[in-house]
Amino acid sequence: MIEHGLRHRGSALWIAAMVHRLSGLALAIFLPVHFFVLGLSFHGGARLDSFLRWSDQPLVKLAEGGLVFLLTVHLLGGLRVLVIENLDWRDGQKQLATLAAAVSAVVAFVFLVRVF
Repeated sequence: MIEHGLRHRGSALWIAAMVHRLSGLALAIFLPVHFFVLGLSFHGGARLDSFLRWSDQPLVKLAEGGLVFLLTVHLLGGLRVLVIENLDWRDGQKQLATLAAAVSAVVAFVFLVRVF
């Protein structure tokens, strides 16, 4: 009985919804860190410059690429939800979810290529 109710969890649309929620959570966790870094500028340029030198490391650049991926996934997932909720058609939702993932990967890749 329970198994019947959980069958949807393997579908592409369920995965797209879960990725949208998790990317939103990850971005919400990142936001205070971002504000902290912006706050470094209030304590003098030396502290901010020191952080910016640290952020020039390859691993940090890779993490920034991941952040761009999460932001793009979340943006496109939100647009997908707006389409689902406000337009009559429902055909092709799986294709939209796949397209959103592909576009997110391309945007993150282009970002990483430009950074390195």
